[in-house]
Amino acid sequence: MNIISTPIPGLLVIEPKVFNDARGYFVETYNEQRYFDAGITARFVQDNQSCSCYGVVRGLHFQRPPYSQAKLVCCTRGRVLDVAVDLRKDSPTFGQWYSVELNEDNHRQFFIPRGFAHGFSVLSETAIFTYKCDNLYHPEADGGILLMDPALSIDWQVPADKMILSDKDKHHPLLADFNNPF
Repeated sequence: MNIISTPIPGLLVIEPKVFNDARGYFVETYNEQRYFDAGITARFVQDNQSCSCYGVVRGLHFQRPPYSQAKLVCCTRGRVLDVAVDLRKDSPTFGQWYSVELNEDNHRQFFIPRGFAHGFSVLSETAIFTYKCDNLYHPEADGGILLMDPALSIDWQVPADKMILSDKDKHHPLLADFNNPF
């Protein structure tokens, strides 16, 4: 597997080795020892999957401490733009974001450590998105940042009039206004 560092410390793009032949492909999507050897020491305890149609934008979500979550995410069907925003208040990259396209052809994964807000937009007709979390979900610790925050200026690669958002995601605070627990 190939590990690609990003400009934001801790965020990693993983390119697993894909074995293709006439039957299709095989890819090892997780091997604890290989990931530990690469510096990803999170112990994953929960797997999630979502299916969404074109234009759905989910995020920017996080879990407040002590229930913060590191995530290992991928798109197994379709295409998504995956985005992570650094919320670590003592980080030199606080408030910066990084995005990567994850799709069924590139098999890329994105490792997002604790202390980040996370979201994605669906760029294909449908997408199946999966993620591993190193902490269980706790509804009372749920938090978010407004995904259309002008200070972040994230290009979700979906026209605003085509975006499909949950009511919850329309009402998160701006980055400048949220009570930062990180």
